[in-house]
Amino acid sequence: MKIAQISPLYESVPPKLYGGTERVVSYLTEELVKQGHEVTLFASGDSSTSAKLVSHINSALRLNQLVEDPLAHHIVQMQELAERVQEFDVLHFHTDYLHFPLSALLRKPHLTTLHGRLDIPDLQYVYNKFRTQPVVSISDAQRKPLVQANWLDTVYHGLPLDLYRKGDGDGGYVAFIGRISREKRPDRAIEIARRAGVKIKIAAKVDKADEAYFETEIRHLLEQPHVEFIGEIGEDSKGEFLGKAKALLFPIDWPEPFGMVVIEAMACGTPVIAFNHGSVPEIVNKGESGFIVESIDEAVQALENIDLLDRNKVREVFEKRFSARVMAENYVRLYEQLAGRKESFFHTPSKKGNMMEMEK
Repeated sequence: MKIAQISPLYESVPPKLYGGTERVVSYLTEELVKQGHEVTLFASGDSSTSAKLVSHINSALRLNQLVEDPLAHHIVQMQELAERVQEFDVLHFHTDYLHFPLSALLRKPHLTTLHGRLDIPDLQYVYNKFRTQPVVSISDAQRKPLVQANWLDTVYHGLPLDLYRKGDGDGGYVAFIGRISREKRPDRAIEIARRAGVKIKIAAKVDKADEAYFETEIRHLLEQPHVEFIGEIGEDSKGEFLGKAKALLFPIDWPEPFGMVVIEAMACGTPVIAFNHGSVPEIVNKGESGFIVESIDEAVQALENIDLLDRNKVREVFEKRFSARVMAENYVRLYEQLAGRKESFFHTPSKKGNMMEMEK
Protein backbone atom coordinates (compact mmCIF):
# COMPACT_ATOMS: atom_id res chain seq x y z
CA MET A 1 0.00 0.00 0.00
CA LYS A 2 0.97 3.63 -0.46
CA ILE A 3 0.73 5.10 3.03
CA ALA A 4 1.22 8.64 4.32
CA GLN A 5 2.29 8.96 7.95
CA ILE A 6 1.72 12.50 9.24
CA SER A 7 3.68 13.28 12.41
CA PRO A 8 3.68 16.35 14.65
CA LEU A 9 6.59 18.68 13.94
CA TYR A 10 7.51 19.40 17.56
CA GLU A 11 10.08 16.58 17.65
CA SER A 12 12.00 14.74 14.95
CA VAL A 13 11.10 11.18 14.02
CA PRO A 14 12.52 9.51 16.00
CA PRO A 15 12.94 12.25 18.62
CA LYS A 16 16.39 13.41 19.66
CA LEU A 17 15.27 13.66 23.27
CA TYR A 18 11.76 13.31 24.70
CA GLY A 19 8.83 12.60 22.38
CA GLY A 20 6.54 9.62 22.85
CA THR A 21 4.31 10.19 19.84
CA GLU A 22 7.20 10.65 17.45
CA ARG A 23 8.88 7.48 18.72
CA VAL A 24 5.76 5.46 17.95
CA VAL A 25 5.50 7.07 14.51
CA SER A 26 9.10 6.06 13.84
CA TYR A 27 8.63 2.45 14.96
CA LEU A 28 5.45 2.13 12.90
CA THR A 29 6.94 3.76 9.79
CA GLU A 30 10.07 1.61 9.81
CA GLU A 31 8.10 -1.58 10.31
CA LEU A 32 5.68 -0.72 7.49
CA VAL A 33 8.64 -0.17 5.15
CA LYS A 34 10.15 -3.46 6.33
CA GLN A 35 6.88 -5.21 5.48
CA GLY A 36 7.07 -3.90 1.92
CA HIS A 37 4.75 -0.90 1.96
CA GLU A 38 5.51 2.39 0.20
CA VAL A 39 5.53 4.92 3.01
CA THR A 40 5.89 8.70 2.92
CA LEU A 41 6.61 10.40 6.23
CA PHE A 42 5.54 14.01 6.73
CA ALA A 43 7.80 15.19 9.57
CA SER A 44 10.60 17.62 10.44
CA GLY A 45 13.64 17.67 8.16
CA ASP A 46 16.00 16.31 10.83
CA SER A 47 14.04 13.06 10.99
CA SER A 48 15.78 9.79 10.15
CA THR A 49 13.74 7.25 8.23
CA SER A 50 13.87 4.60 5.53
CA ALA A 51 10.58 6.01 4.20
CA LYS A 52 10.34 8.95 1.83
CA LEU A 53 10.61 12.11 3.94
CA VAL A 54 8.60 15.24 3.14
CA SER A 55 9.30 18.39 5.15
CA HIS A 56 9.41 22.14 4.70
CA ILE A 57 11.38 22.85 7.90
CA ASN A 58 14.92 21.69 8.63
CA SER A 59 14.63 20.95 12.34
CA ALA A 60 11.99 20.00 14.88
CA LEU A 61 10.08 22.94 16.32
CA ARG A 62 10.73 22.47 20.03
CA LEU A 63 14.50 22.75 19.62
CA ASN A 64 14.35 25.46 16.94
CA GLN A 65 14.88 28.83 18.61
CA LEU A 66 13.75 30.68 15.48
CA VAL A 67 10.23 29.28 15.70
CA GLU A 68 7.67 31.48 17.46
CA ASP A 69 4.44 30.07 16.02
CA PRO A 70 4.44 26.25 15.76
CA LEU A 71 0.91 26.23 14.35
CA ALA A 72 2.09 28.05 11.22
CA HIS A 73 4.36 25.15 10.29
CA HIS A 74 1.66 22.56 10.88
CA ILE A 75 -0.66 24.49 8.55
CA VAL A 76 2.01 24.38 5.83
CA GLN A 77 2.47 20.65 6.49
CA MET A 78 -1.24 20.05 5.98
CA GLN A 79 -1.26 22.00 2.73
CA GLU A 80 1.70 19.99 1.42
CA LEU A 81 -0.20 16.81 2.21
CA ALA A 82 -3.32 18.11 0.46
CA GLU A 83 -1.31 18.89 -2.67
CA ARG A 84 0.01 15.31 -2.82
CA VAL A 85 -3.01 13.43 -1.51
CA GLN A 86 -3.63 11.52 -4.75
CA GLU A 87 -0.27 9.75 -4.30
CA PHE A 88 -1.58 7.68 -1.37
CA ASP A 89 -4.02 4.88 -0.67
CA VAL A 90 -4.49 5.91 2.96
CA LEU A 91 -3.52 8.76 5.27
CA HIS A 92 -2.52 8.11 8.88
CA PHE A 93 -2.54 11.20 11.09
CA HIS A 94 -0.85 11.53 14.48
CA THR A 95 -1.63 15.25 14.85
CA ASP A 96 -4.59 15.17 17.23
CA TYR A 97 -7.57 17.05 15.74
CA LEU A 98 -5.62 19.75 13.89
CA HIS A 99 -6.35 18.28 10.46
CA PHE A 100 -10.05 17.46 10.97
CA PRO A 101 -11.46 20.30 8.80
CA LEU A 102 -9.04 19.30 6.02
CA SER A 103 -9.28 15.52 6.17
CA ALA A 104 -13.08 15.73 6.12
CA LEU A 105 -12.79 17.29 2.66
CA LEU A 106 -9.95 15.28 1.10
CA ARG A 107 -12.10 12.31 0.05
CA LYS A 108 -9.25 9.95 0.85
CA PRO A 109 -9.31 7.00 3.31
CA HIS A 110 -7.76 8.21 6.55
CA LEU A 111 -7.54 7.59 10.27
CA THR A 112 -6.12 9.37 13.28
CA THR A 113 -4.35 7.77 16.22
CA LEU A 114 -5.03 9.75 19.39
CA HIS A 115 -1.93 9.57 21.57
CA GLY A 116 -2.84 11.66 24.60
CA ARG A 117 -5.36 12.00 27.39
CA LEU A 118 -8.89 12.77 26.28
CA ASP A 119 -10.54 13.91 29.51
CA ILE A 120 -10.13 17.59 28.59
CA PRO A 121 -13.52 19.38 28.55
CA ASP A 122 -12.79 21.37 25.39
CA LEU A 123 -12.44 18.17 23.37
CA GLN A 124 -16.17 17.58 23.73
CA TYR A 125 -16.82 20.47 21.34
CA VAL A 126 -14.39 19.05 18.78
CA TYR A 127 -15.75 15.51 18.78
CA ASN A 128 -19.37 16.64 18.87
CA LYS A 129 -18.70 18.55 15.65
CA PHE A 130 -16.46 15.97 13.95
CA ARG A 131 -18.37 12.81 14.81
CA THR A 132 -17.51 11.06 11.54
CA GLN A 133 -13.74 11.43 11.81
CA PRO A 134 -12.31 7.89 12.06
CA VAL A 135 -10.08 7.63 15.13
CA VAL A 136 -8.01 4.91 16.80
CA SER A 137 -7.38 4.61 20.52
CA ILE A 138 -4.17 3.32 22.09
CA SER A 139 -6.18 1.65 24.87
CA ASP A 140 -9.86 1.02 25.47
CA ALA A 141 -9.59 3.05 28.67
CA GLN A 142 -8.47 6.09 26.70
CA ARG A 143 -11.84 6.22 24.92
CA LYS A 144 -14.05 6.68 27.96
CA PRO A 145 -14.33 10.50 27.95
CA LEU A 146 -15.32 10.58 24.24
CA VAL A 147 -18.00 7.95 23.74
CA GLN A 148 -19.39 9.92 20.79
CA ALA A 149 -16.19 9.65 18.73
CA ASN A 150 -16.07 7.42 15.65
CA TRP A 151 -13.80 4.75 17.14
CA LEU A 152 -12.48 2.25 14.61
CA ASP A 153 -10.43 0.10 16.92
CA THR A 154 -7.78 0.05 19.64
CA VAL A 155 -4.20 -0.54 18.51
CA TYR A 156 -1.60 -0.89 21.23
CA HIS A 157 1.85 0.65 20.79
CA GLY A 158 4.74 -1.62 19.88
CA LEU A 159 8.53 -1.63 20.00
CA PRO A 160 11.07 -3.23 17.64
CA LEU A 161 11.96 -6.67 18.89
CA ASP A 162 15.67 -5.89 18.81
CA LEU A 163 15.42 -2.55 20.61
CA TYR A 164 15.93 -4.07 24.08
CA ARG A 165 17.27 -7.39 25.33
CA LYS A 166 16.10 -9.39 28.31
CA GLY A 167 18.05 -8.54 31.44
CA ASP A 168 18.68 -10.62 34.56
CA GLY A 169 17.29 -8.15 37.11
CA ASP A 170 20.50 -8.52 39.09
CA GLY A 171 21.04 -4.85 39.94
CA GLY A 172 19.51 -5.07 43.40
CA TYR A 173 17.09 -2.18 42.84
CA VAL A 174 13.63 -1.29 41.58
CA ALA A 175 13.23 1.29 38.83
CA PHE A 176 11.15 4.42 38.34
CA ILE A 177 11.52 6.04 34.95
CA GLY A 178 9.80 8.84 33.05
CA ARG A 179 8.73 12.20 34.43
CA ILE A 180 8.70 13.64 37.93
CA SER A 181 5.08 14.76 38.09
CA ARG A 182 2.13 14.56 40.42
CA GLU A 183 0.22 12.09 38.26
CA LYS A 184 3.23 9.72 38.00
CA ARG A 185 3.59 9.62 41.83
CA PRO A 186 7.33 9.16 42.38
CA ASP A 187 6.59 9.68 46.08
CA ARG A 188 4.63 6.44 46.08
CA ALA A 189 7.49 4.63 44.37
CA ILE A 190 9.97 5.85 46.96
CA GLU A 191 7.70 4.79 49.81
CA ILE A 192 7.06 1.34 48.31
CA ALA A 193 10.79 0.71 48.01
CA ARG A 194 11.41 1.98 51.56
CA ARG A 195 8.81 -0.33 53.09
CA ALA A 196 10.09 -3.29 51.09
CA GLY A 197 13.69 -2.57 52.11
CA VAL A 198 14.84 -2.26 48.50
CA LYS A 199 16.96 0.37 46.78
CA ILE A 200 15.22 2.48 44.16
CA LYS A 201 16.84 4.20 41.19
CA ILE A 202 14.92 7.08 39.66
CA ALA A 203 15.71 7.96 36.04
CA ALA A 204 13.36 10.84 35.35
CA LYS A 205 13.20 14.32 33.92
CA VAL A 206 11.75 17.39 35.62
CA ASP A 207 9.76 19.50 33.18
CA LYS A 208 9.43 23.20 33.83
CA ALA A 209 5.75 22.75 34.61
CA ASP A 210 6.65 20.29 37.38
CA GLU A 211 9.53 22.18 39.00
CA ALA A 212 7.42 23.50 41.90
CA TYR A 213 6.10 20.01 42.65
CA PHE A 214 9.63 18.61 42.52
CA GLU A 215 11.05 21.25 44.86
CA THR A 216 8.26 21.13 47.45
CA GLU A 217 7.26 17.46 47.51
CA ILE A 218 9.99 15.29 45.99
CA ARG A 219 13.46 16.76 46.44
CA HIS A 220 13.64 16.04 50.18
CA LEU A 221 12.59 12.42 49.58
CA LEU A 222 15.66 11.91 47.41
CA GLU A 223 17.89 12.37 50.46
CA GLN A 224 16.84 9.00 51.88
CA PRO A 225 19.62 6.38 51.79
CA HIS A 226 17.67 3.90 49.67
CA VAL A 227 17.07 6.45 46.87
CA GLU A 228 19.38 7.19 43.94
CA PHE A 229 18.25 9.96 41.62
CA ILE A 230 19.87 9.61 38.21
CA GLY A 231 17.92 12.18 36.22
CA GLU A 232 16.85 11.81 32.60
CA ILE A 233 18.55 9.04 30.62
CA GLY A 234 18.72 8.45 26.87
CA GLU A 235 17.66 5.48 24.80
CA ASP A 236 21.20 4.10 24.86
CA SER A 237 21.03 3.67 28.65
CA LYS A 238 17.42 2.65 29.12
CA GLY A 239 17.83 -1.02 28.26
CA GLU A 240 20.53 -1.67 30.83
CA PHE A 241 18.73 0.43 33.45
CA LEU A 242 15.48 -1.50 33.09
CA GLY A 243 17.13 -4.86 32.48
CA LYS A 244 19.02 -4.81 35.77
CA ALA A 245 15.97 -3.74 37.81
CA LYS A 246 14.07 -6.27 39.91
CA ALA A 247 10.86 -4.55 38.89
CA LEU A 248 9.49 -1.36 37.40
CA LEU A 249 7.31 0.65 39.76
CA PHE A 250 4.45 2.37 37.92
CA PRO A 251 2.39 3.89 40.77
CA ILE A 252 0.37 6.30 38.62
CA ASP A 253 -2.53 8.41 39.86
CA TRP A 254 -4.20 9.42 36.58
CA PRO A 255 -5.98 7.83 33.58
CA GLU A 256 -2.83 6.81 31.71
CA PRO A 257 -3.68 6.37 27.99
CA PHE A 258 -1.00 3.73 27.48
CA GLY A 259 2.35 3.86 29.29
CA MET A 260 5.31 3.22 26.98
CA VAL A 261 7.67 2.58 29.87
CA VAL A 262 5.59 -0.44 30.86
CA ILE A 263 6.23 -2.27 27.59
CA GLU A 264 9.85 -1.08 27.59
CA ALA A 265 10.30 -2.83 30.93
CA MET A 266 8.55 -5.93 29.63
CA ALA A 267 10.87 -5.96 26.60
CA CYS A 268 13.73 -6.20 29.11
CA GLY A 269 12.01 -9.06 30.92
CA THR A 270 11.39 -6.79 33.89
CA PRO A 271 8.03 -7.28 35.64
CA VAL A 272 5.84 -4.28 36.42
CA ILE A 273 4.06 -3.30 39.62
CA ALA A 274 1.37 -0.85 38.53
CA PHE A 275 -1.54 0.93 40.16
CA ASN A 276 -4.95 0.18 38.68
CA HIS A 277 -5.62 3.29 36.60
CA GLY A 278 -6.29 3.98 32.94
CA SER A 279 -4.80 1.44 30.55
CA VAL A 280 -2.96 -0.61 33.19
CA PRO A 281 -5.37 -3.61 33.26
CA GLU A 282 -5.10 -3.86 29.48
CA ILE A 283 -1.31 -3.68 29.29
CA VAL A 284 -0.17 -5.71 32.31
CA ASN A 285 -0.96 -9.42 32.27
CA LYS A 286 -1.60 -9.94 35.96
CA GLY A 287 0.55 -12.72 37.37
CA GLU A 288 2.55 -13.04 34.13
CA SER A 289 4.15 -9.69 33.26
CA GLY A 290 3.51 -8.05 36.60
CA PHE A 291 1.08 -7.22 39.38
CA ILE A 292 -1.79 -4.71 39.45
CA VAL A 293 -2.32 -3.13 42.85
CA GLU A 294 -4.69 -0.73 44.58
CA SER A 295 -2.50 0.57 47.40
CA ILE A 296 1.03 1.00 48.66
CA ASP A 297 0.54 -1.97 50.98
CA GLU A 298 -0.43 -4.18 48.03
CA ALA A 299 2.53 -2.88 46.05
CA VAL A 300 4.93 -3.79 48.87
CA GLN A 301 3.46 -7.29 49.01
CA ALA A 302 3.77 -7.60 45.23
CA LEU A 303 7.40 -6.55 45.38
CA GLU A 304 8.09 -9.18 48.01
CA ASN A 305 6.69 -11.79 45.59
CA ILE A 306 8.27 -10.40 42.43
CA ASP A 307 10.75 -13.27 42.10
CA LEU A 308 7.82 -15.63 41.51
CA LEU A 309 7.45 -14.14 38.02
CA ASP A 310 9.51 -15.61 35.19
CA ARG A 311 11.44 -12.93 33.29
CA ASN A 312 11.40 -15.13 30.20
CA LYS A 313 7.62 -15.14 30.35
CA VAL A 314 7.56 -11.35 30.74
CA ARG A 315 9.59 -11.03 27.55
CA GLU A 316 7.29 -13.53 25.81
CA VAL A 317 4.24 -11.42 26.66
CA PHE A 318 5.97 -8.38 25.17
CA GLU A 319 6.85 -10.21 21.95
CA LYS A 320 3.34 -11.57 21.53
CA ARG A 321 1.40 -8.39 22.29
CA PHE A 322 3.59 -5.30 21.98
CA SER A 323 6.07 -5.69 19.14
CA ALA A 324 6.26 -3.16 16.31
CA ARG A 325 5.38 -5.98 13.95
CA VAL A 326 2.10 -6.66 15.72
CA MET A 327 1.33 -2.93 15.86
CA ALA A 328 1.97 -2.51 12.12
CA GLU A 329 -0.09 -5.56 11.20
CA ASN A 330 -3.03 -4.22 13.18
CA TYR A 331 -2.81 -0.86 11.42
CA VAL A 332 -2.48 -2.48 7.98
CA ARG A 333 -5.70 -4.37 8.67
CA LEU A 334 -7.41 -1.04 9.31
CA TYR A 335 -5.82 0.58 6.26
CA GLU A 336 -7.07 -2.20 4.01
CA GLN A 337 -10.57 -2.05 5.41
CA LEU A 338 -10.68 1.73 5.10
CA ALA A 339 -9.40 1.65 1.52
CA GLY A 340 -12.09 -0.87 0.63
CA ARG A 341 -14.98 1.08 2.07
CA LYS A 342 -17.66 2.80 0.10
CA GLU A 343 -17.65 6.58 -0.15
CA SER A 344 -20.54 6.78 2.33
CA PHE A 345 -18.08 5.91 5.11
CA PHE A 346 -16.90 9.51 5.24
CA HIS A 347 -20.38 10.69 6.22
CA THR A 348 -21.69 7.97 8.51
CA PRO A 349 -20.07 7.31 11.90
CA SER A 350 -19.45 3.68 12.75
CA LYS A 351 -20.33 2.13 16.06
CA LYS A 352 -17.60 2.07 18.68
CA GLY A 353 -14.93 -0.34 17.54
CA ASN A 354 -17.40 -2.20 15.31
CA MET A 355 -15.23 -3.78 12.63
CA MET A 356 -18.27 -5.39 11.00
CA GLU A 357 -19.53 -1.92 10.18
CA MET A 358 -16.19 -1.22 8.49
CA GLU A 359 -16.60 -4.21 6.21
CA LYS A 360 -20.05 -3.34 4.88
